[in-house]
Amino acid sequence: MVSRSVNSVAPSATISLLARENELRAQGKNIISFSLGEPDFDTPKNVLEYACNEMYLGKTHYTPSLGIQELREKIAEKYRKENNVSVNAKNIIVTPTKFALYISYLTLLDPGDEILIPDPGWVSYVEMAHLVGARPVYYKLNEKNSFQIDEEEIKNKINKKTKAILINSPSNPTGSLFNMNSLKILRDIAIENDLVIISDEIYEKLVFEGKHISIASLDGMLERTITVNGFSKSHAMTGLRAGYLIAPQELIKYMDNVQQHTLTCSPTFSQYAALKALDDNEDTIKMVNEFKERRDLIYSGLSKISIFSVIKPNATFYIFPRFNYNGKNSMEMANILLENLNISVVPGIAFGPSGENHLRFSFSTSKENIIEGVERLQKLI
Repeated sequence: MVSRSVNSVAPSATISLLARENELRAQGKNIISFSLGEPDFDTPKNVLEYACNEMYLGKTHYTPSLGIQELREKIAEKYRKENNVSVNAKNIIVTPTKFALYISYLTLLDPGDEILIPDPGWVSYVEMAHLVGARPVYYKLNEKNSFQIDEEEIKNKINKKTKAILINSPSNPTGSLFNMNSLKILRDIAIENDLVIISDEIYEKLVFEGKHISIASLDGMLERTITVNGFSKSHAMTGLRAGYLIAPQELIKYMDNVQQHTLTCSPTFSQYAALKALDDNEDTIKMVNEFKERRDLIYSGLSKISIFSVIKPNATFYIFPRFNYNGKNSMEMANILLENLNISVVPGIAFGPSGENHLRFSFSTSKENIIEGVERLQKLI
């Protein structure tokens, strides 16, 4: 009774760990969670107040399927000024960020087509490909080069069935930021092989060193890039599901058809919250500064523990150390930390084959928890 595409979607690699974590909490255990995939800050009050006021003024009805015009124009202005990407409102659909990715897959990929997925990379990239009947193909990021693009690795994965390359910079789970050399490699490969780039830029504001560069700003890439972004990470708005995609206009009309027959439109409340969030930089800057201090704290702590080999992340709120502990794999190691230390982490295997022997720590938690967590790890060793 279940379709092939849905049957092909794998359950979460961490679901049993999460269930066990909840059991331990119910028993009164003091679990320190390094598994959180969202900011531990509240949505800025001025954003919520603005959105609530708009609701009281009657903004609770359908909007155009593409999104309210004012928001689309403001997003386009942001990308022109901040990202050097020459777009206008006609290039934009307002939609939850995760759904923006799914729409992109659905629009580009026929059953049997291939899409290249970063390894390690966010867990849903692969499963979305399965949902549309496409074949996800991993390309390894170069860990020795701070998880940058390996040109030969990616070239060797391209064939006649390849339609698109997905990139995520800044990256979940590695915390890395693609440099200009990596982006130029991707640009040249995409143009040479007539491929589309889907660029997930949801963490673009959470950068500590270096600079985020949108690949659509590079010569020849505007017409072959779909950019996906949103407000979940930059403004702690995960529950509002406020996001958008930017694409060539000839693709937008087809994507809009999908939106019309599925979501109808993005939630009206969230669109007005996003409109206000585009004016709110102070709260984002404060949040990034706090994350940077936490990054330094957890990097320093993990670097002193003998089982870990740690690359210092220059963006996001994740750190992705490699470990070597009695021959254990990442799922076994995550279980050991949970059962023996009451520490919750995400096993690296959840992010692809290259994630094995890694653990993802989210430092979207208090400095006190980071200090306590590191002390517990030191006791284990």
